[in-house]
Amino acid sequence: MAEPLFRRLALLGVGLIGSSVARAARERGGLAGEVVANARSEATLARVRDLGIADRTEIDPARAVEGADCVMLCAPVGSYAQLAEAIAPHLAPGCILTDVGSTKQSVIRDVGPLVPEGVHFVPGHPLAGTEYSGPDAGFASLFEGRWCLLTPPPGTDAEAVERMAEFWRRCGSMVSGMEPAHHDRVLAIVSHLPHLIAFTICGTADDLEGETRQEVLQFAASGFRDFTRIAASDPAMWRDIFLNNREALLEMLARFTEDAQAMARAVRWGDTEYIEDRILRGRKIRQSLIELKQA
Repeated sequence: MAEPLFRRLALLGVGLIGSSVARAARERGGLAGEVVANARSEATLARVRDLGIADRTEIDPARAVEGADCVMLCAPVGSYAQLAEAIAPHLAPGCILTDVGSTKQSVIRDVGPLVPEGVHFVPGHPLAGTEYSGPDAGFASLFEGRWCLLTPPPGTDAEAVERMAEFWRRCGSMVSGMEPAHHDRVLAIVSHLPHLIAFTICGTADDLEGETRQEVLQFAASGFRDFTRIAASDPAMWRDIFLNNREALLEMLARFTEDAQAMARAVRWGDTEYIEDRILRGRKIRQSLIELKQA
């Protein structure tokens, strides 16, 4: 079995991603000798203990990070600044501080200035997830065959970046580096906008008059069901993502709105060529995802 990359891994947040990392460390070996879990509530930590996915639990984030050579922020990105302030004085020299958040400019903005000298800051984002949340939602194979993007600030220690890349490779991920602003624009279109649309469509359905609303739910076709699956995602996490990637999300929403209006005009005036072109382009993107094994 491979020697663990980290002697002690502290997970601040044990939702879907955090609990999946904990399970991967338990089941795969080669990731961490000891896993310490932190959460905002004792009830969550009690569940972590019941599940047996961490070696130790701590309600105080400062105590959770003491002596850890890797600290991973797995909470909603809106809480990062407060967490970083609480743990900064307690981070061990040489420790790697990383995260799994879906927005990277905000993470560097909120956490970067608080990172002590001698601590290596390697922001990351595993592109994996489900609509479920909480410590029961995780599973060790979540990251297999998925990408993890690392967005370290300029001047970050190359060895620390490589250790985090190796960590995610041992979780089963493919790893790539990306500039933070570019990451946020890419994720705005492939993840954040689809979620915004899903929440909005479900809200529209919920606002329909009683009888029609009931029929929408009773006779929901697969397209609507797919939207409801996405819309079942964690509210706090997605609120924070939308607000912390505001500019890129609004840019992509504006582009989508223009394209939706163009499609509406095509439907209104019977422009079959335009409609078929958009449908064919959608089929082409789907086929590309299948070929890349990302479907």
